[in-house]
Amino acid sequence: MNERPTPAPGLELRGRRAWTLVWGMSVAQLISWGTLYYGFTVLVVPMERELGWSRTDLNAALSIGLLTSGLCAFAAGVWIDRNGARGLMTAASLAGALLLVAWSWIGALLAFYTTWALIGIAMAGTLYEPAFAAMTRTFPRDFRRAITALTLVGGFASTVFVPITQLMVDHIGWRQALLVMAACNLVCAALHWFLIPPVAATERTRNAPQDRAALRAALRRPAFWGLAVCFTALSLVFTAVVFHLVPMMLEGGLPMATIVSGYAVIGPMQVAGRLLVVWLSRYVSTRVIGTASFVLYPIALAVLMLPASGTSLIAFAILYGLPNGIVTIVRGTIVPELFGATAYGAISGALATPSILARAAGPFLMALLWAATGNYSLVVWTLFSLAVIAVAFWIAAASSRRA
Repeated sequence: MNERPTPAPGLELRGRRAWTLVWGMSVAQLISWGTLYYGFTVLVVPMERELGWSRTDLNAALSIGLLTSGLCAFAAGVWIDRNGARGLMTAASLAGALLLVAWSWIGALLAFYTTWALIGIAMAGTLYEPAFAAMTRTFPRDFRRAITALTLVGGFASTVFVPITQLMVDHIGWRQALLVMAACNLVCAALHWFLIPPVAATERTRNAPQDRAALRAALRRPAFWGLAVCFTALSLVFTAVVFHLVPMMLEGGLPMATIVSGYAVIGPMQVAGRLLVVWLSRYVSTRVIGTASFVLYPIALAVLMLPASGTSLIAFAILYGLPNGIVTIVRGTIVPELFGATAYGAISGALATPSILARAAGPFLMALLWAATGNYSLVVWTLFSLAVIAVAFWIAAASSRRA
């Protein structure tokens, strides 16, 4: 049976206005992820060519951005609980636009790192966690459908923006491409300001004691720490796979064309997983959906232990992509199911902080393991072990009764 969370105080929209907000926020997520995160992968090569910086130097900036994003996640959640998402998400999108403009003028590595540290703060105020908090606050009785719609559209960010960014780089150059991406963030700022309902001053004062009490209650529960371990382990697995799957398969002797074809299966499977949630959520809770999907992670990583082949790569992509699409929705919806919707932003921000830090550290840590052994065998075994740990802690957390 589905469980309904205790509604958080706030404005609940209905009808056409409600779904205008949902789809507008979904478009903003598509743009924010596409410009502030996925566009980076395309811009690295032309920057390396023009500025002479190494690939390691350039990718360190992304790690810095992810670290600052993780450090700011809790503060962003607390702000949204107290003041609503409208002001923060609007300001963060405006900051994102200005920082992309600053990036387009970059000529010194230290300035690049500083810019990306600030972009990390903008990401903490624009990407999924604050958007989930806004959806849960605005739709306390229908938050799962709203979050699912948000992730369905946002899931196409790489599919849309990677080729568009590459097209712009090819025709107008990487610096001018960043200016176009900055303008896209102004669209996000307008969507956030005009669509997200404001929070009255009286409500901000009334909510503060309830939010603090709800956060303290959540932190005292083993379920919170179980989720924290689960999501942190999966975040490390996620970024390790993103950055190491190609060299891992090359080490196994697969040609690049086969690797690219297999890698391309992951994205559609993520979307398929989210569509599956749309259907399943009518009948079962997030706890059941999460348990059924997360057990696929260790199975997928076990496939990587087999001799590399096109068949094993496709099997991995299917088994890995499906839960990878579902985990984003689960992360956004399990908090109100287990802890209620009060202090959603603070609780989810506290959960997101170690996860985002692990996301930043994952590629580096796995590279150290590879360097220590000279092959990917220990890396795969480590990722498999992390996936097993994640499943165990998820089951323990999800099986607990709501307080």
